[in-house]
Amino acid sequence: MKLWIYPLLVFIGGCCLGILSTFVKLAYSAGYTLSVVTLSQFIFGIVFLWIIFLFSPKTKLPFKKIMLMFIAGVPMALTGLFYYQALQTLDASLAIIFLFQFVWVGSLLEWVLEGKRPSRLKLLSIAILLFGSLLAAGMFTHGDTSFTWNGAFWGFLSSITFSLFVYLSGTVGVSLPPIQRSTLFATGSLILVLFVFPPSTLLHATLSADILFFGFMLGLFGVALPPLLFSIGMPHIGSGLGTILTSAELPVAVFMSFIVLGEAVTFIQWVGVIIILAGILVGNKEKSISHQSEKKAAS
Repeated sequence: MKLWIYPLLVFIGGCCLGILSTFVKLAYSAGYTLSVVTLSQFIFGIVFLWIIFLFSPKTKLPFKKIMLMFIAGVPMALTGLFYYQALQTLDASLAIIFLFQFVWVGSLLEWVLEGKRPSRLKLLSIAILLFGSLLAAGMFTHGDTSFTWNGAFWGFLSSITFSLFVYLSGTVGVSLPPIQRSTLFATGSLILVLFVFPPSTLLHATLSADILFFGFMLGLFGVALPPLLFSIGMPHIGSGLGTILTSAELPVAVFMSFIVLGEAVTFIQWVGVIIILAGILVGNKEKSISHQSEKKAAS
């Protein structure tokens, strides 16, 4: 597989995550609660992955290794739970700014755990992304944004758990087939979600056919595709560049809210979207330079 495919797959995985907020808002407007939305998302996502997994190549694993893969998937579930908790007391435009801190937390995590100090080009990319995120989230156009320290805590915590999930996607079980890795990751996430929201929650909720649609969309783009795409791409690009590429989540979220929800998006926000995309290109430039250097050294 050509090297440019791996960053592209991680970028697409980030885009998938950006789709989620639109369908979560639609589900909430239809009267569904956080517990119902979360359970339906993970149940559908797990069904997708396990159907593919049953008909794909597998590697036999000891029980301890399976449990390790389950644990590695826990940060994915924690990210959603922490972020939704932040939304209880923060405006969405502010909450996503705290979540977006994963663009530098991921590089810091890679530095601390692997000793890979971020280059000047990567630091420039992070700075561009953070500035673009402030504009894209409407921080300078929405003057009535509320702030609470409690919400800030949960929002920033979600950035840490998301960075950890991205890092583990590129380091844990990398010798396994990607579909097997992503299925085990997602199953670990489901176990945690079922602990927080028992299945009996669905029995006491008022459900209609549209929850099948919401569960399908959220499960596909939130639980099935991102872990699978990250499992393929992350081991080849590293978590530092991986977190930069997954920042495509915010531009996609803005675009989806404009197209599907009909929300007003200001000119400044569109400028922020363009700046974020520029920051992603700057971050990916380092990978291209590194690859060219390796080719010259080999020749």
